[in-house]
Amino acid sequence: MTDHALAVTKERAFSRRKLGTMREAGLIAIILTLCILMSFASPHFLTLGNFRAMLMSFSVEGIVVVGMTILLIVGGIDLSVGSVVCFSMVLSGSLFLMGVDPWSASLIGILASALIGCAMGFFVTVIGLNHFITSLAAMVIVRGICLIITKGTPLSLFTLPPSFKAVGQGTLYGIPYVILIFVAVVAIFDFLLRRATAFRKVFYTGSNEKAALYSGIKTNQVKFWVTVLCATLSGVAGVIYMSRFGAATPTFGVGMELNIIAAAVIGGASLSGGSGTILGAILGIALLSVVSSSLILLNVSVYWQDMIKGCILLTAVSIDHFLHKRKIA
Repeated sequence: MTDHALAVTKERAFSRRKLGTMREAGLIAIILTLCILMSFASPHFLTLGNFRAMLMSFSVEGIVVVGMTILLIVGGIDLSVGSVVCFSMVLSGSLFLMGVDPWSASLIGILASALIGCAMGFFVTVIGLNHFITSLAAMVIVRGICLIITKGTPLSLFTLPPSFKAVGQGTLYGIPYVILIFVAVVAIFDFLLRRATAFRKVFYTGSNEKAALYSGIKTNQVKFWVTVLCATLSGVAGVIYMSRFGAATPTFGVGMELNIIAAAVIGGASLSGGSGTILGAILGIALLSVVSSSLILLNVSVYWQDMIKGCILLTAVSIDHFLHKRKIA
């Protein structure tokens, strides 16, 4: 009975990944269609400068999307990613201003972000709280810590050494380091999620936690480490932002979780767990970036932009809910 349950779980995971591949193809078609339409609507859209700006804008967020996607696959969610990104910036920046070299300060900021993930993982796996309420509390607490550290005042970090600034501002053969780091993170975790045995447990846990548990998978450990991974990648993104902008603002990242979750869900990650791909999530954030750039070039009010993004998220969640109900039926 247990083997049969696991077999059913594996079959569902496989079918959802197949559905994800179809969704990825659909997203590529939508993105290309929007690009073609915008090429007629605005002469500034199909320019190297605009595409570079779009790539830079979603590359760092894309690193956070990778962690969020894996967490959604396991059946969790993290509303604190924007706060953790800000926390990593603020802590690293504060340590630098206190005399710590930027590389060591950044490492401490990333490790501290990982500890936040450990704390959330503890409350989820040991105390028994769900990811939503745990990460909601963490979002508020961590944002408060950012305000306490900075006293509500942005930190100016223009004295960062050029070697460190190069991470966020430098290029290699004309390609920004930010984009290269983003591509490397995506490639690594996409490969692991598709091929590594350890990451298959993420799909099995998200598809049917009880069946996975009865089959010998330590589901709490899987959920714990995936939560830590998401927070750690948020910390990495925070350090890159600090290097790119040369500043650390305590209000940075407010609302970032909306873009991150929307991108992952649009890309095929299910809020009920068990499905999703890194490529799909990246296509999701690429779509949102194209939409944002298009709205800006068309002089659409920023208030309408937020509403449109919200409608896109609602549509994606509705489609996911419909497909999940149809699959259960």
